[in-house]
Amino acid sequence: MEYRCVATSVAGFVQQLAVAYITHGYWFYVAGEIPEGKDPDAIDAKLIDRYGIAMSKWARCRRKKQGLANMQYLRHERFFVLLATKGWHEFFERENASIRDVRRAPIKFASYSIGCRKGRDGQWHASVRISPDRYEEIRRVAVSAVSRGDVVAVDTMIRSFMFPRCATIRRQLAQLVTTVNRHRRIAGREIISTIHQVGVN
Repeated sequence: MEYRCVATSVAGFVQQLAVAYITHGYWFYVAGEIPEGKDPDAIDAKLIDRYGIAMSKWARCRRKKQGLANMQYLRHERFFVLLATKGWHEFFERENASIRDVRRAPIKFASYSIGCRKGRDGQWHASVRISPDRYEEIRRVAVSAVSRGDVVAVDTMIRSFMFPRCATIRRQLAQLVTTVNRHRRIAGREIISTIHQVGVN
């Protein structure tokens, strides 16, 4: 059967990974880059065949009831991730040394940190955040722009990042506004009252 595994955009990759896979218990993963000179389509086919990933949702349901793990595969350009649910699967034996748990070690991709956190309801939920390195970069640029009185530069910079507008990222950007305002007060300038004023609406 046909198995679609290629995301054509960064945002599409992040959404598929977080919403379709991690949210549904695909917590164990191996991520990597396909080397230059290797055919990504050929690698896709090889991995999908090796782990029997292409199957119907009914087959996945049967495996789950039998205590067996299910798998998914996703790629954007040369970055790929193999994901598995809990249960027995050959994947855990073959890739034992490389497997990570997204609840403890988020997937780092582009400017994102995609993980899984326990919510107030006691359930695990996918979490998409600006990666720590990129957030620090944004903070430095924003503070530098503010010191020059360049609010437009702050707005333009934030708009240039294609982050999905999820709650965790909105909170990070709200923290950024707090930082920007602290520096604006020191400089004797009017504060930014809401996150909308730095390009997020």
